Amino acid sequence: MLVVCKLDFGGFLFLLSFYIFGLVFLVKNVVGIDLSLMQNRIISILVGSQISPHLATITEVIDHCKRLTTRVSFDEGEVKDDNLNQMINAVENAPESATRKIGTAYVHNLCKAGNLFTAVRLLQSLCDKNIFLGPSAYNIILVAASEKNDIAILSQVFKDLIVSCQSLPSTSYLKLARGFVKTNDDVQLLRLVKEVSEMTFPSSMMVVNRIIFAFAECGQFDKALLIFKQMENLKCKPDLVTYNTVLDLLGHAGRIDEMLCEFASMKEAGILPDFISYNTLLNQLWKVGRLDLCSVYSRDMVESGIEPDLLTYTALIGSFGQSGNIEESLRLFNEMKTKQIRPSIYIYRSLIASLKKMGKVELAMTLLEEMNASMSNLAGHKDFKRTRK
Repeated sequence: MLVVCKLDFGGFLFLLSFYIFGLVFLVKNVVGIDLSLMQNRIISILVGSQISPHLATITEVIDHCKRLTTRVSFDEGEVKDDNLNQMINAVENAPESATRKIGTAYVHNLCKAGNLFTAVRLLQSLCDKNIFLGPSAYNIILVAASEKNDIAILSQVFKDLIVSCQSLPSTSYLKLARGFVKTNDDVQLLRLVKEVSEMTFPSSMMVVNRIIFAFAECGQFDKALLIFKQMENLKCKPDLVTYNTVLDLLGHAGRIDEMLCEFASMKEAGILPDFISYNTLLNQLWKVGRLDLCSVYSRDMVESGIEPDLLTYTALIGSFGQSGNIEESLRLFNEMKTKQIRPSIYIYRSLIASLKKMGKVELAMTLLEEMNASMSNLAGHKDFKRTRK
């Protein structure tokens, strides 16, 4: 009674149709009587009248659909074709504003019950009818497949998503990568990458790069490098973005010699490093104490005509200060201010610490006062990011 009071007449009819749909669904499965003709007739009348229910009404209807589906057993192998067809019909005949929510609710319930195969069939059947539920529905299955370590379904759903969606959100790539955490089956991984690259050609370079990045983000460095090496056998070849991703993951993994080797290979392949490439090298070399190489690559960067930015100066000032060359650190500090590059609190702290270590306490206190006075104008986190031109 409370629900009816919240709805206008059109909304009431819309909600009533779904109660009838639920009744039909239960009667068919429990009693064995097929009332689908009555259900389809009622839905066609309501949809044909172009009733546009209030948003709150749609939410209530979707919640009710979820409750209805949980009353029916969705255990593996128990969802029959006619039951699947009723789900498809419910999504197909729903108002456009509710299509994705209703379809995603079915996918969620099927995955929650462990029936991933039927959830995949539902998405594929809807796609055949030009109904695409969006990446969120596919992500639900990707997560469920990961939990069950079902690489076959994981791979199939990701390929279906690639075909259905021109531009995937980063979350989909990350969920794919996480699905391979529990497996060492490199054959399936490389097969998937090869198939995806062929399906997305000529845009495969961007897709493969995002896959490598996702595996690196999940800490699966060896798998990311495996995909990188596999690119020799693909139509798409490593580009600047690929190499920058690989340099970064090798640096974070502490594999500095391999990082330097790939940097050299990058140049040999005719791919010119950019500021991201050099900053990655300088920061990782600084962190592991390879200070002599910081000087080498900083000169190489300048000779290549690439202007240092905030991240570059942060690494170099820290590097020279750590090696005891405080004069060079101060020179670079003044140089960046001359170029109107705002220092960060990290640069000030690095310089102050180095000066105190060298016994230059008075100068350290001067910089401390300068830092405190200009705190509101210091570079922040977003200033460390520079757009590639």
